[in-house]
Amino acid sequence: MNVGEKSDPVVVPEKISNNGAKVPAERLEERTGPKGNGQRAAAVWTQSQVAASPGLLTVRQAAQRNKETRFSALLHHVDIPLLHQSYFALKRRSAAGIDGVTWEAYGSELDARLENLNRRIHKGSYRARPARRVYIPKADGSTRPLGIQCLEDKIVQQAVVFVLNAIYEPDFMGFSYGFRPGRGQHDALDAVQAGLYRKKINWVLDADIRKFFDSMSHEWMMRFLEHRIADKRLLRLIRKWLTAGVQEDGQVIRSVKGTPQGAVISPVLANIYLHYVFDLWVDTWRKRRAYGDVVVIRYADDTVLGFQYERDAYTFRQALAGRLAKFGLDLHPDKTRLIQFGRFASAKRRQRGLGKPETFEFLGFTHYCTRSRQNGVLGIFPSKKT
Repeated sequence: MNVGEKSDPVVVPEKISNNGAKVPAERLEERTGPKGNGQRAAAVWTQSQVAASPGLLTVRQAAQRNKETRFSALLHHVDIPLLHQSYFALKRRSAAGIDGVTWEAYGSELDARLENLNRRIHKGSYRARPARRVYIPKADGSTRPLGIQCLEDKIVQQAVVFVLNAIYEPDFMGFSYGFRPGRGQHDALDAVQAGLYRKKINWVLDADIRKFFDSMSHEWMMRFLEHRIADKRLLRLIRKWLTAGVQEDGQVIRSVKGTPQGAVISPVLANIYLHYVFDLWVDTWRKRRAYGDVVVIRYADDTVLGFQYERDAYTFRQALAGRLAKFGLDLHPDKTRLIQFGRFASAKRRQRGLGKPETFEFLGFTHYCTRSRQNGVLGIFPSKKT
């Protein structure tokens, strides 16, 4: 593995702490990690909990030692063994892309096809193909666009996800839970309850970024990747996927921004984008600007923040809108809500002659205030919107 020069100055404030091996960023929220997480061996774990190659373990160790290291030789890790592993990490019954090739059909001559794919990747003749656009219904009656990729694109993207995880997992903050190895929705829900119970939280900001996956700036995405990656071949590969576009009604629509929901590479790219746009910034803001406790829980682009003081909550909301605007994003005006919430919310509202505290939705559950000693201060039940 060749490691390049130091990175250029980062466009966001320096991160004060990171999750490391035992997620110290989580300890800022005064909660432990998911059960058994701290005792795992120091290996590179993929999204499907498959251990990646020893070479990627070396990459992870180098990334963990030096947060400013830029990796100049990464594409050689995308070899036939990693492509083989990537193929078996994919969902076997997923719909086919525009080429109509299914997981089972590709596997009928797997070794020969992966050798050919690997040759094309390293010769530079591999070409990303547009995703097949489909729409799935949402609970509110609208639809969500998904991009279904060709199988070879899925395989290569999964291999690159393994590489990116090796680099960025040591960097990501402990309050980031979405689409990360060893983490899931239950961990994020547990973090919400622990944070609201153990901290002096009186206000909750349910922040919704409008059409996040459709709005990510390609130029900012590439600039963020360049903080850690100096391998131009890998960067070109990622840009190919960003610009490949979608095919709908027989017409190919090239992408000038965003990344398709449903693409294998999209979740990790989203986490990298929000790591620089939001995570590092919010961690610095709460340490330098807030007067009281601030709790942060992010699952992909779905974020809940708790504040001790109302003035912190209002100041932060205004600052967040300005921060997102710099990177081509904005808060959804109807879905972003600041509410009085926490263990003292019910009593304070009764004193003012107000009704029960409002509820908020997070990861398919409705969260509400309760005075039950058994349940603490926070109750949840499945959302009627799901």
